Amino acid sequence: MKLLFPNGEHEPIELKDGDAVVGTAPECQIMLAVPGIAARHCVLHSHAEQTSVRPLDASSMTVLNGKQVVGEAALKAGDLLLFGRVGCRVVAMEKTPAATVRKPQGGGDDDGRTRVRMALPKFILRGVSGPTFGKTYAVVGAITIGRSSDCDVCIPTDEISRHHAKLQVVPDGVMAEDLGSANGTFVNNQRVHGTVLMKPGDELRLDTVRFMLMSPTMEAHPPAAAAPTPAPAPAVAAGSGAGMLWIVAAIVVVAVVALGVLRYLGKI
Repeated sequence: MKLLFPNGEHEPIELKDGDAVVGTAPECQIMLAVPGIAARHCVLHSHAEQTSVRPLDASSMTVLNGKQVVGEAALKAGDLLLFGRVGCRVVAMEKTPAATVRKPQGGGDDDGRTRVRMALPKFILRGVSGPTFGKTYAVVGAITIGRSSDCDVCIPTDEISRHHAKLQVVPDGVMAEDLGSANGTFVNNQRVHGTVLMKPGDELRLDTVRFMLMSPTMEAHPPAAAAPTPAPAPAVAAGSGAGMLWIVAAIVVVAVVALGVLRYLGKI
């Protein structure tokens, strides 16, 4: 098999027998020094024309055909892989014969190929407490969360039911549904009875395990800080001019009285 990177992040890679580690570390066989890639992101294992992918860093996303890879997943020709935000396509060696490179007329770097842009998941769950703290999970289609190993998001802790909750992507957001869990499913601290629509920024809580629903662009584009409000200019007290006039008049009266007393005493 071979990996093709249609956006040019890496040259095509032939997957030979053995392990090929994907990451930013210099010793990785597939080095992708771009944001969103962990030092040791995942490993591709090939043997006897069979290839699988296994994440090495739970805090970084590896997505296969729109579904986040949690354990080990087999690859086949035609699959789409996302390492963070870097996408590639899995092709069979016999289906990728050498092609004559067509040099574009008039110069430029167009090699004649159509570049396929991989789409990021529309929603992401980020763990903010407990065993999932710092981990991210792609929310694509419908996913189940629970203690059982067959769940899309497996949380092996006794407080979580075997099949605790279900998330379903809908046009307006993500629909959260409790699957009859013992300790309940909560959205923004409100217990879910039936289904509840979630938006990016909402909190999902399963007993003590908490997640935040995010869009991939929330961290890349944090909200701009509000401009500081200028301090108001000190206000001039009403009637301050009239007050000054009264003070001056009082001083004049006192001075006149004092002058009269001094003349009466013969001092002046």
